[in-house]
Amino acid sequence: MDFAEKFERIFKTLLPTPFTIAIGLTVITFFSAYIFNHNEHLTFFDLTDFWKAGLWNNALLVFAFQMMFMLVLGHVLALSSPVDKAISKILVFCKDTATAAALVTFFTVLVSLFNWGLGLIFGAVFARKVADYSLAKGIKINYPLIGAAGYSGLMVWHGGISGSSLIKVSEKGHLKAMMQSILPPEKLDLLPDQLLFDQTVFSTLNIIVSFLLIIILPSVMYLVGKKVKPTQLILPEHIELDALSEFHPAGAERIDYSSWFIKIIGVFFLFLGLRNFALSENWLREINPNNINFLLFGLALFFHKNIMQFLKAVDNAIGGASGILIQFPLYFGIMGVMKESGLVQQLAEFFSSVSNETTFPLFTFISAAIVNIFVPSGGGQWAVQGPVIIQSVLDLKISLSKSIMALAYGDQLTNMLQPFWALPLLGITGLKAKQILPFTFILFITGLVIFSVCLLVF
Repeated sequence: MDFAEKFERIFKTLLPTPFTIAIGLTVITFFSAYIFNHNEHLTFFDLTDFWKAGLWNNALLVFAFQMMFMLVLGHVLALSSPVDKAISKILVFCKDTATAAALVTFFTVLVSLFNWGLGLIFGAVFARKVADYSLAKGIKINYPLIGAAGYSGLMVWHGGISGSSLIKVSEKGHLKAMMQSILPPEKLDLLPDQLLFDQTVFSTLNIIVSFLLIIILPSVMYLVGKKVKPTQLILPEHIELDALSEFHPAGAERIDYSSWFIKIIGVFFLFLGLRNFALSENWLREINPNNINFLLFGLALFFHKNIMQFLKAVDNAIGGASGILIQFPLYFGIMGVMKESGLVQQLAEFFSSVSNETTFPLFTFISAAIVNIFVPSGGGQWAVQGPVIIQSVLDLKISLSKSIMALAYGDQLTNMLQPFWALPLLGITGLKAKQILPFTFILFITGLVIFSVCLLVF
């Protein structure tokens, strides 16, 4: 049994599906809150009330929808004709495994810093097109390495403008609303109304981290590509979105198949979205989930040929958001129990007792990387781990923005070990998790060094 098979077997042995893990974490949270709680009058039914209140928290349910919408729209955009043409123009440079792996990694990382859903599907489609191109041109490549390169965006996305925790803390009032029932009024007043992107995404720390990722990850994949041997190409069928060219609509159907109609709607959405930024005194204040989704909506409409093609792309994309739909409410329930039972405060006190200004971001990074294996969702992880980080930061009087970036780095890092978000890529490429894991593990080690060093230095 080779390394990849052993690695895959470990994950299958130790980890059930993410939904089952979410249920298990709920049970653990219940027991922990009941056993370690200082309130002797707290009952099991009190905990169930906390859980239900968190489960149906309106603000968090809006957050879940925002994340689902962002993933679906990014996926839809990746399936559009302009993105397809852009990839095709790059293919001519993919002359061998090393060059192809470097190019797929480079462009996937860049796109993923813009939007994680777009980056995920862009990387998958790019990897698949490299395989198609190689097959047509008789070029021998190592396809699993190319597939791993297409998944590299999931190790950088949370530091980009679609990072779940980063766009959420940029919303006015989110931090205080999250900690409302946890912190006393005097501590609640210490929290900022919002953390703008100049403190997170566009901070010196994150700009340097992003630059290093853009340069080093493709270079590493290029060097690996020079060492590996070619593999046999076995490809699944294509996703066909433009199979309606011979259809002749009549009457009102013509609107659904009209190219000008969808372009007008797309331009209108983009105009309204960009107008928010143009009229704002500080455009950074307009970077939030709603405005990002509005612009993505406009781009996705504009880039597709007609409404029917757009809707067909949505049908293909919607399945990828099922994990968010079914798991997020459970994470919100966990958050409700942790907040109302006082478990958040106890965890924060523990981290505060073993940390200082230098080590806390590193501890946050490591713990976030571990939590992500069990909660493979940036938004879900922010809901569960965010309150602990915020309270610990206030106790230690250290940088909140750096601590949130540490969470973001840890969350995205172990995506290279946890194949949950790789499912769309595996479906498009026809690869198996065990084939890409040896190469994503190399990306994991590279990212571990980059993130750790930068958190200690900056």
